[in-house]
Amino acid sequence: MINVPALEQMNQILHILFIFLPFLWALGTLPPPDALFLWAMEQVLEFGLGGSSMSTHLWLLVMFTISAGTAVTSYFIPSTVGVVLFMTGLGFLLSLNLSDMSLVFKHSVTRVGTKSKASPSGSEKQFTWKECLFYIIILVLALTETSLLHHFARFPQISNNSPQAIVGYILMILLIILWILREIQSVYIFGIVRNPLYPKDVQTVTLFLEKQTRLVKIGVVRRILLNLVSPFAMIAFLSLDSSLQGLHSVSVSIGFTRAFRKVWQSTENALLETVIVSVVHLLISSTDVWWNRSLDTGIRLLLVGIMRDRLIQFISKLQFAVTVLLASWTEKKRRKSTTSLCILNIVFFPFVLVFIVFSTLLSSPLLPLFTLPLFLVGFPRPIQIWPGAVGTTACMCADTVYYYQMVPSLTTALQSAMAAGSLGLLLPGSHYLGRFQDRLIWIMILECGYTYCCINIKGLELQETSCHTAEAQRVDEVFQSAFEQESSRICSINEHFGNVLTPCTVLPVKLYSDARNVLSGIIDSHDNLKEFNGDLIKVLVWILVQYCSRRPNVQKVVHEMENKGKASPIILPALTASPQTQSPEDTDSLNSEILDDWSDDNIFGDEPTIKKGKEKDQLKVVPGINLPIPGSLEAQEVGDHFLGTVPESSLYKSVILGYPVVDKGKPKDMAYIPLLEFSCSHSHLLSLPEEWTSNCLPNSKMREMSSLFPEEWYQFVLRQLECFHSEENASNVLEEIAKDKVLKDFYVHAVMTCYFSFFGVDNMVPSPGHLLRVYSGVLPWSLALDWLTEKPELFQLALKAFRYTLKLMIDKASLGSIEDFKELTNCLEEYETDWYIGLVSDEKWKEAVLQEKPYLFSLGYDPNMGVYTGRVLTLQEMLVQVGKLNAEAVRGQWANLSWELLYATNDDEERYSIQAHPLLLRNLTVQAADPPLGYPIYSSKPLHIHLY
Repeated sequence: MINVPALEQMNQILHILFIFLPFLWALGTLPPPDALFLWAMEQVLEFGLGGSSMSTHLWLLVMFTISAGTAVTSYFIPSTVGVVLFMTGLGFLLSLNLSDMSLVFKHSVTRVGTKSKASPSGSEKQFTWKECLFYIIILVLALTETSLLHHFARFPQISNNSPQAIVGYILMILLIILWILREIQSVYIFGIVRNPLYPKDVQTVTLFLEKQTRLVKIGVVRRILLNLVSPFAMIAFLSLDSSLQGLHSVSVSIGFTRAFRKVWQSTENALLETVIVSVVHLLISSTDVWWNRSLDTGIRLLLVGIMRDRLIQFISKLQFAVTVLLASWTEKKRRKSTTSLCILNIVFFPFVLVFIVFSTLLSSPLLPLFTLPLFLVGFPRPIQIWPGAVGTTACMCADTVYYYQMVPSLTTALQSAMAAGSLGLLLPGSHYLGRFQDRLIWIMILECGYTYCCINIKGLELQETSCHTAEAQRVDEVFQSAFEQESSRICSINEHFGNVLTPCTVLPVKLYSDARNVLSGIIDSHDNLKEFNGDLIKVLVWILVQYCSRRPNVQKVVHEMENKGKASPIILPALTASPQTQSPEDTDSLNSEILDDWSDDNIFGDEPTIKKGKEKDQLKVVPGINLPIPGSLEAQEVGDHFLGTVPESSLYKSVILGYPVVDKGKPKDMAYIPLLEFSCSHSHLLSLPEEWTSNCLPNSKMREMSSLFPEEWYQFVLRQLECFHSEENASNVLEEIAKDKVLKDFYVHAVMTCYFSFFGVDNMVPSPGHLLRVYSGVLPWSLALDWLTEKPELFQLALKAFRYTLKLMIDKASLGSIEDFKELTNCLEEYETDWYIGLVSDEKWKEAVLQEKPYLFSLGYDPNMGVYTGRVLTLQEMLVQVGKLNAEAVRGQWANLSWELLYATNDDEERYSIQAHPLLLRNLTVQAADPPLGYPIYSSKPLHIHLY
């Protein structure tokens, strides 16, 4: 029969509720349907089915469906032993990292199907057959223990002497030991008192690792107790429970399905809940009490789990509310306007407490309007807060690459710290903040399970604003007081206890340290600038020789030429003779058109316009000259001179300086060009590409500038080559190549033309502004500029040589002069292998960072200070300081950000809620929100960390 009065009462309640719905919607308290649905699934999965919040919405739906199906299926299994085995097995399997395993399986199937030999992904590298074997052994042991205890140990209700009570005592001891072992891993105990066992004043990785040896051993013991001993002890406690002996009910199916899964999904929380239930049952042994009479052990554990979570949330929300109150009161600029609000909060504290309790019961964020002490209950939402998929949006910029580089090493360091317990109790929704130099790393836990944890890492901007800087300085102060104190007191108090950030530990991470130096006195020193020109020619020689010797086909051709033993002729414009008549305008035109439109006063002015009106003295290919096809046996005649059979070579063509193009159909004037041969059969292997052999300078200038060519250095570089290391007489071959004058002339042409494109034929001493412009790739106009820019590969080699030379000048001024050729070679080889020298804006700079080049160097200019600066990035293992944030403070400020921008539509860039505050870290918290409301420059995909 329908209870009509009850329906009428419900009807009245709903009518009152409907009146307030528009008001709740306007305040942003009414949840959107998608957020409400995901929140409900998350709450039921975590507290009703023993699972965890998931890293993606899809996996949340899948896991909720499977978990609910497990609870329903267990109700219909007739055998009690079968029910226990089913709950134990499924509880263990569902607590594993199934998303990671499914990804590995998918890649394996795809690779087998396509027969691909692609390298495995990061997930595949982590999940190995050893891990699979470990899980199988644990599952078999758990099933064996459960079946044996349940089948043979049939005991009545728990008493002080029953086996279940004995196991309860063991669990109490385990809980105390694990709590102690976890707390001594962090720098503060309870976030208040400094841990006397934690290393003091640690600033280097080596010193920290030496002092942390004891804590590492303690961490190993803790992992064994947490991952192996505790789960089996709790399974024994559950298997001995009398509620599983008879016919099971719905409450038994739900309660014990959750309990057997919680043992693996969240071992520390399950251990605490089990100990509480055991203690309460021992203290209240009367069967007349509702707790013992109406509830079985599974439902008791479920209720204790909900109360535990809500109590932690209540304490965090209360701490957040007090922090907001103190932040408003201590802010001098706004103290007058916020004083009345602070007084109202104190007077009406019971009502504030009601809001805090209500938001705690709903597990929704406590929303401070405009981050003022004016609190509302935010609408219930999942732990991820933001609707989009994790890691899909970020405000990418040039600094993002530094976070990309450090994340793999940071993940490895987090794995050790989380497994040891240094970051405290790992719960989904927890937030951590890492700090190193100008980098701020935001870490959020998305899901947790048996021996794994899934996190999201965000990187905040490096270009600090005033608000960003103010809060970053406070973060530095909090960490320095914790990790760099030299106090002799054994137990000191946390000076920043009221801050939302509590220091946890430091992590050794392989990343780039950033050092910026002022180069005044080095780059503008006249003595250093005078040596620059000579060093540039030497570096150009070394770069070009190394380029030619490291071409992929050199070794192959070495053996072929050794078998043939033939010499290779080459047609090259001679330096001493030329069929061209020297123009009297050559020298004047060169000197007058080099740098007239360039001024050192405007260092960062517009790029100079390249004049193309006159194209003088360009090398032309004369079509009237016919050379034999490579490999043919024909003989050709050029002019009145006979050319015999030319050995196989297609690298060179006949070129002549300044000859006009011959029209088709007219008689061809056959010009004589001297045919030069390499004196060594291996010389052509080190010869430059044919398009680099043409000359764009007058022969008189080339002869004049050729005197600057360092012949001794050239021969030394050739003798040091290792491309002929397989030859028995390699030293003799290199000696012959070094004495080959034709090859030397080849390099003289290329090197001096590149040199001329940088400085001109006047061989002037460069100015600091000139060095900066050329270093940045902005070359002064000259006749050789067009010639060089038409050869992109040679241009890049020449620019690299220029940058190497500038770095060499700085090193010589800082570390001392170069003693001999061998030391210079070693220095250049170090630049080649260990350094990237270029511009921060270059794409290759990002590639070098991702490839983890040991060192990176960039030259710059500070217009404010009027000084030249050098930036050096050094890849090394450094200590990243990590602290835990108040999760409710983060959720509350993010809820206010969403409410303020979407509901109140307050998009003022200088609004109060994003102003810096050292207690709340408002500006940093807003930055860490997902775009478009926040603006992190990096956000990772969900990262799975294995905790064993």
